[in-house]
Amino acid sequence: MSLIKSISGIRGTIGGKTNDNLTALDVVKFTAAYGSWLAGATKKKGSSKHKVVVGRDGRISGLMVKNLVTATLSSLGIDVVDLDYSTTPTVEMAVKFLEADGGIILTASHNPKEWNALKLLNNKGEFISGDEGKAILEIAANESFEFAPVDELGAISNDETMLGKHIQSILDHKLVDRDAIASANFRIVVDVVNSTGAIAIPALLDALGVKDYSLLFEEVNGKFAHNPEPLPENLVALSQEVVKQKASLGIAVDPDVDRLCFVCEDGTMFGEEYTLVAVADYVLGKQKGNTVSNMSSTRALKDVTVKHGGEYFASAVGEVNVVNKMKEVNAVIGGEGNGGIIVPDLHYGRDAMIGIALFLSHLAHSKKSIKQLRNTYPDYFMCKNKISLDNGSNVKDVFEKIKDKYKSHPVNTEDGLKIEFDNDWVHLRTSNTEPIIRIYAESNFETTANNIALRIMKDIKEAM
Repeated sequence: MSLIKSISGIRGTIGGKTNDNLTALDVVKFTAAYGSWLAGATKKKGSSKHKVVVGRDGRISGLMVKNLVTATLSSLGIDVVDLDYSTTPTVEMAVKFLEADGGIILTASHNPKEWNALKLLNNKGEFISGDEGKAILEIAANESFEFAPVDELGAISNDETMLGKHIQSILDHKLVDRDAIASANFRIVVDVVNSTGAIAIPALLDALGVKDYSLLFEEVNGKFAHNPEPLPENLVALSQEVVKQKASLGIAVDPDVDRLCFVCEDGTMFGEEYTLVAVADYVLGKQKGNTVSNMSSTRALKDVTVKHGGEYFASAVGEVNVVNKMKEVNAVIGGEGNGGIIVPDLHYGRDAMIGIALFLSHLAHSKKSIKQLRNTYPDYFMCKNKISLDNGSNVKDVFEKIKDKYKSHPVNTEDGLKIEFDNDWVHLRTSNTEPIIRIYAESNFETTANNIALRIMKDIKEAM
């Protein structure tokens, strides 16, 4: 069973049986549920129709899924603006640019090529809330759809201008220093993993005045040359190419361009967790304020925030949860340790493109190499593991057993189970996007982090 319904949208593997996988019928059903919810949640006066923006990453199934989604929305009487190949942050911003009532992004983010998903947006270009998601799932379960008569079908139009507007808004951001970036004469290698980063990132680098860059895996065909999650073990080719080309740095983005990480000039990883740390350091140096990341992210963000006189806050995992906490504490920068940067005065969504622009501004101002810049931050080591879940696994019972075993330690159950061990910690939680338990452990020492994770994984297997 590979159909997952969560605050991250409707995600599944293509093909197979309905209700178990993301089949054509499932795509139609959940799109109809979203469109029906949207029509009920934002009623229009007179003959004015609702409008939804749709964009997709480079997945093999993307065109098929897009045609089903746009036709279904049209059949509900909703006008559709089709961006076709796009990025998640571009679709989010397009909802605002076009004053649309919502948006659907067709991407399974870092999942392999057999996956796809419907990520659902509200009229602010932000992901729908948990309660809104439940309402949509209820509509889908009851098939409470009412389709439009032939004279009231929605129109489907194309728009190729949104990426340009997105990039211009990045150039206009007060902390993006195009002149400094252009003057730095960076040589950059970018892994765009056979998806829409191959379209968006060159356009961004050109706009930022970067003249010397090359792309790896630049054909937009969805046949990912490696596992598309931007983790060290998947970026060997990028590391090698950075060294071979004597590049200033390497950049990797995921298929929908909302996550990124960097590679140092010697081919070592800057550290996925430190993407947000470095960007926050730059932002906080120019603009005082608070920061937010989820509780699976490195404590280095807290260290940097305190250094600049701000206050750090942790949220539950999930972009919606991070955004809600950022609004609550009026954070000036936030995101997730997986390389997701959220810059609220641009928009409340993870955006690798503004992340690249701010990081390059920071690097240019620092007058340091990227390796030297990395060495200015505290060293924490994070171990990230996962355990697959079988159908019928009782995760709640597993977590209760582990919580009881470690009851003498500080425990947080706001989002799964987080256990503190003096200066170290481990966080266990079920994924919103895959049938797995994620295990994140962090320590000042790599061996300690690995040992904590291995011990907890053994505990989980015993409890299961």
